Amino acid sequence: MARHRNGGAGENDTLGNEGSELRVYELGFHLDPELPVEEVKKAYQAIRATIAEKGTVVVESEPEKIQLAYTISRQEVAGRRDFDAAYFSWIVYEASAEDHAEIVKAAGAEKRIIRFIDLVTTKDAARHFMEARELSKKMPEHTEDPEAVLGAELDAALESATI
Repeated sequence: MARHRNGGAGENDTLGNEGSELRVYELGFHLDPELPVEEVKKAYQAIRATIAEKGTVVVESEPEKIQLAYTISRQEVAGRRDFDAAYFSWIVYEASAEDHAEIVKAAGAEKRIIRFIDLVTTKDAARHFMEARELSKKMPEHTEDPEAVLGAELDAALESATI
């Protein structure tokens, strides 16, 4: 049984449900960091088009290059490749179980995706995350002026040094 993030299971939460009931999923994926920016956009648009064809996009985030928390190793035809960075993106979508299976299959077949995860979520959770993300982007970063800090420390040191 699939479990919601709060740990509870619903009556229609079986992953093998082949019915036409719509569910909300989140596909998060890493794209090859060595791809040119235009190729990254094409890969993102290709997976987004597949999702839009099979379901409804709820919210999404375009790819942005990030440092990975750990190295991802992948065996390829030419040999092993290690990735310390990737273009990360995610798309929350609504689809039937059958269409969801086709989307996951398409993500697995996309050679430009080095790793992906597909989760069951809710529209509310996805929208809440987007609202929080937009709000955090609007907040100014708190940075202290290093010269002002250094100047204050120097003034304090000079005052205590005078006799």
